[in-house]
Order: sequence, then C-alpha cells, then structure tokens
Amino acid sequence: MDLVPIARLQFATTTSLHFLFVLLTLGLAPLIALIQTRYTISRRPVHKRMTRFWGHLYVINYVLGIATGIVMEFQFGLNWTGLTAFAGDVFGAPLAIETLVAFFLESTFLGLWIFGWGKLNRWVHLALIWLVVLTAYLSAFWVMGANAFLQNPVGYRMDGDVLRLADFGAFLSNPSLWNALAHVLAAGLLAGGIFMAGVSAYHFIRRTSEVEFFRRSMRLGLGVAAVASSLTIGFGFQQFTVLDKVQPAKLGGPEKDAVVQAAGEAKFGPGTYLPPDVGPFLGNMIMIGFLLSTAAWVAWLLCFRNWIVKLRVPLYLLMALIPLPFVAAIFGWLFREMGRQPFLINGLLLTSDGVSSVSADSVLASYIAFTIVLVGLVITNWVLIARVAKRGPRLEMHVVKPEPIMATL
Repeated sequence: MDLVPIARLQFATTTSLHFLFVLLTLGLAPLIALIQTRYTISRRPVHKRMTRFWGHLYVINYVLGIATGIVMEFQFGLNWTGLTAFAGDVFGAPLAIETLVAFFLESTFLGLWIFGWGKLNRWVHLALIWLVVLTAYLSAFWVMGANAFLQNPVGYRMDGDVLRLADFGAFLSNPSLWNALAHVLAAGLLAGGIFMAGVSAYHFIRRTSEVEFFRRSMRLGLGVAAVASSLTIGFGFQQFTVLDKVQPAKLGGPEKDAVVQAAGEAKFGPGTYLPPDVGPFLGNMIMIGFLLSTAAWVAWLLCFRNWIVKLRVPLYLLMALIPLPFVAAIFGWLFREMGRQPFLINGLLLTSDGVSSVSADSVLASYIAFTIVLVGLVITNWVLIARVAKRGPRLEMHVVKPEPIMATL
C-alpha cells in the first residue's frame, strides 16, 4: 500500500470539509455586522432581531468549525513531518500568527459579543462584531499567506537542508497571495449572501408572518451575493496571469509542460513533474460561479415590487442554490492544490519527500478516524443550522414593569 496517496487524500478530505465552515463564517460575519450597524443607528427592533437570528446561525457554524480546524492542524505533525522539518520556519510562522493572534482574538471578541447583549454600551457591542470580522479576515490572510508560499515560494534562503525566512516583505507581497485572498473573501460573501437569501426564501414559501424580517434579509443577502459574485469571478480570472508566470503547468499547454518537466528533471532527476489534469475542477468552478452570479443579479432585481415572492418559483430556486457556493469552493481548492503536484512546495520539495515516515496502515487508520469525526461534525452543523433556520426568529418579549402603587393614587 502506497503511503503518499493516502496521506494526500486525508489532507484533501479534512481541508475541504473544514473549508465548508470557514466559507460560511467569512460570509455571514460581515452581513451580521452590517445589520447590527443599522440597528445601532436606527434602534429599530427588526434589525436587532435580524442580528440575533443570523448571529445564532453564525455562532453554531463557528463553534463546530473550530473542531474541524483542530483536526486539520493535527495532520502537519502526523503525516507531513518532512514539510515541517524542511520549511517549518517559513511555512509555520504565518500559521502560528494566525492561531495565536487572529484566531484567539476572534474567539475572544466573539465571546464578548455573545455575552455582551444588554450589558455593554451599544457602540462597544457593535465594535466587537466588527472586530470579529477583522480578525476573521486576518485569519484568512495568514492561512492564505502560508498557502501562497507553497504555491510560489518567495522570501526564503537555504540554510543547509532547511528553509529560513529571509525577506518578510517578499513573503507578504507574494503574487500568489493577494488575488487569491480577495477571491476567497468574495466567495465567502457570495456563500453568506446566498445562504441568507435561501433561508429567507424558505420562510416565504412557508408563508411566514415575518414578512418585513425576511424581506430585508433577502434583499441584503441577494444584494451582497450579486456584488460578491462579480468580484469572485473577477479576482478568479486575475489569477490566471500570476499562474502563467509562477505555475505554468497548472493551466497546461505543450510548451509550458516541456519547460516545467525539464526543470524538474534537472533538479530532482528522472520522473514526472507535471500536475494531473485539473481542468475539470476549474471548468466546474467557473460554470457554477457564472450560474450563481446570474441568479443573484436576477433575483435581486425581482426583489423590487416584491416580484420574487409573487412569482414563487424563484424562491424554490434560491433554496436549491444554497449548496452551490460550497461545491464551487471545493472545486477551487482541488484546482489550487492538485495543480501544485507532485510538489508540496512548488519546485522545492516533492510530496513524496514531505510525508512522514509512518506506515501506510497507520495513515489509513487515521484517515478513516478523522473522516468519521469530520463528517459527523458537518452533519451536526447542518442539522443544527437547519433546525434554527426553519424555526425562524423568536419574538422578543418586552417586560413592562408595573408602576408603584403610590404612583397610581
């Protein structure tokens, strides 16, 4: 039994499942912050209820997503000790910053936001949710920075048999980072907007009495999704120019393949140094992206004069669209990661050299165990989210204090 394919499959599975949580987190947090900003300014009860309802769904996804992230982090020490030994000083630094600074701060701010309702000044409470958004985006930045180094290693120097970080500025200005980061953040907003619109559509199908609540939610979700879909597509296509320079074989072509193959043989000896055909992943992602963009813009226009509810058919289509941003995101990650093979660090470290010296049976056992745990967490997450989403917002009871007896005499 070959060790490398099993280790790769395990990491692909856990990363893909974890990213489902990340995408919704990145998408819902800014939407909640926007709604709470409106509530803080207008003091309208509907905005407060919207903040609490969508915030409830966000917290469910966030808490269970933490567990999936921990499972994913375990694999660097279990399956990829060759990577950490060779490039830990460079690759591990941004991940450490993400965990110690961005993630811990994000969790702290979110905890204060959750338990601060009615206890903190409303402007302080609003600042907390915006800090949650900021730290979530910082987490995405550091993770994408580490991944960009794997795609296009820059800012390093060789120190014997290991890599050392030599130029932090070059690391931060990696051309494989910024368009990819913007693409991911826009995709998160697209997923969050479609999710908000799809849940709102469900309640209109059920002929909800919360018409104002879900009309506002649907308009916001579709408006953000429409703009985000265009940004997602734009930043996605902008990456092709970078790929043509730093990873030409990923897009394919006889001349590019010949150059990459010759460079690999010159450095590592005989072998195959071309990635597998990742064109289908790219094609499916692009197709879903254009479908979502068209649907979001059309549905947003139908919100005027409430045509989207009157026609009813678009409501069912919006519900059906909820999974598509997540499917497209997985296709995108498969394209990005499989297109780097057979390298863990493009041009520097082969995947076969980065895998741990453990038995294939051990990796298979851990793969099965991790997959069971992660699938269980994904199912639990969506069951809980579906239950809360179907239940809808709760009416907030306002207790009226009785006047003192003497005051009525």
